[in-house]
Order: sequence, then structure tokens, then C-alpha cells
Amino acid sequence: MDRFDAMRVFTRIVERRSFTKAAEDLGLPRSSVTDAVKGLEARLGVRLLQRTTRQVSPTLDGEAYYQRCVALIADLEDAEGAFAGAKPAGLVRIDVHGTQARHFLLPGLPRFLDAYPGLRLHIGEAHQALDMVREGFDCILRAGTLSDSPLIRRKLAELGRGTYASPSYIERFGIPASPDDLGNHRIIGLLAPDAAAVSPLVFLDRGRERQMTPPSVVTVTGAETNVACACQGLGIIQVPRYRIVPELARGTLVEILRDYPPTPLPVHVLYSHTRQLSPRVRVVIEWMAEQFRLRAV
Repeated sequence: MDRFDAMRVFTRIVERRSFTKAAEDLGLPRSSVTDAVKGLEARLGVRLLQRTTRQVSPTLDGEAYYQRCVALIADLEDAEGAFAGAKPAGLVRIDVHGTQARHFLLPGLPRFLDAYPGLRLHIGEAHQALDMVREGFDCILRAGTLSDSPLIRRKLAELGRGTYASPSYIERFGIPASPDDLGNHRIIGLLAPDAAAVSPLVFLDRGRERQMTPPSVVTVTGAETNVACACQGLGIIQVPRYRIVPELARGTLVEILRDYPPTPLPVHVLYSHTRQLSPRVRVVIEWMAEQFRLRAV
């Protein structure tokens, strides 16, 4: 294993806090990963990693070396990618909500991988806050308002949303003429993984944003279940339009309160500020941005 390959192994161990997980990510035997670190430590004459029964963490020297390795690896990949005909290659790990992956990314994935045959893509669906670097992801996609984070963010799209209910719900509760009428209605309570309360309904009313949280008899945490409950007449939902195109076509959901549209739902890609974007990650992010532009409703 050459020096740069050993650096790649070392950086993945630091990020994953595990020899075993790093070996799995890189497709290497665990013994090769161990030998690579031993070789680096022998060459440098310092201890790079602290090993315990629970996890692996960098020493002070290891942390400093990690930062240098990240920069050097990115520079090497940029230099190799500068030659005519050279294409990014390797594994890129992303995390994205499953419904977004299925609607926006999967339709264009075969053509993308044909264009970059050396790339491999791992698509995770954590649906929750995570330590992106420690979990081994190169970037993550998140919809909605973002909390403060040291991660670098880039907006990919703003998804149009609407307010929807089933015909059976409307027959029972009527059609609200304005958000002020929602006191006699109910919603499907959608709980985000890291939220203590259900997500409010959001409306633009004469240029001013209004948030309302009518009562709910059902709360859910999944997007699929949220829509399914609305189709059963259990309450009103607000979701991106792309998500309920089939339901609108079948008539199982109808749009209400059209004069009071929800604010668009922003979608961002986030990646670590401690790392320069490698060519393979950069090309994946540009491709994802294009897919959202093509398929946003």
C-alpha cells in the first residue's frame, strides 16, 4: 500500500472511529487497515490513534496529521482530475430522505453511473440528525429549516407545497375558507425525529407568514404514513406537491386553501467544513442539483 493509500485509510478510520467500519467502507481486509496505520506511525515516529475497547480516536499528533492528509488527498484528486479524460472514481456516501431519493435521484441514476463508471454510490436514509463525518457520509440532504451547524450548506431547490385533505374528510368537516377556519379542523400531526412538537401548518396571508397548529388525533413520524393517513380522512396535511401527484390524479386527495399557499420547502446539501470537496463528491452534488431542477414541481 503506497503512502497516499495509507493516508486515505487513516482519514477514514478517524472519521468512522473504527478500524472495522473503515475497512468495510474501503473494501479492504481489516488486517490491511491495521498494517497501514502501523506503517504510518513507524514512518512518522509518533502515535496517531488512541485505541480503546469502544472506539478509536486521534491523538493530538493524529488530529494534526488528519487535517494535513485531508488537504493533501483533495489536492491529489484535483490534480489527477485535471487531466483530459480523467473521471472521478470511488465511493460517495450520501444520506437523503427516501421519498426524495426515489422521486428526484433514482430516475437519473443509471445514466449518471454510465457517465462515471468508476463511481459507486451509497444512499442512506437516516431521517434524523447525525454526525455526518463520524457516520462516514460525504454529504447529506436535508429539507426544511436548518438548525445552526458548522457544516457548509448549499441550497439545491425550493419545493412547492400545498395543503391537502381527502374527499371523505371534506365531506365530514367541510372546506376551510381561510386559515382562521382551522379551529374546527384537525391535522395529521407530523413529528420530525428531533422535534418535541408536531410541525405547524404554515401559510402566506397577504404577504405575511402565519403558523397554526390545529389539533390532531393521529401523530406520525414517517412521510409515507402521513400521506396515507390523510387519504383515510384522518386530517389535513401540508406536503411538497411532488409527493402527492398520484393521489391528486386519483382524487384521493384534493388541494384546499389555495389562496393561502405554504412557504416553499428548501432543500440543502450539507458537507463538512473540515474537508475540501473531492472531485467525486463535487460531481455527485452537481448531479443532485440538476436532478432537483429537472423534477421539482
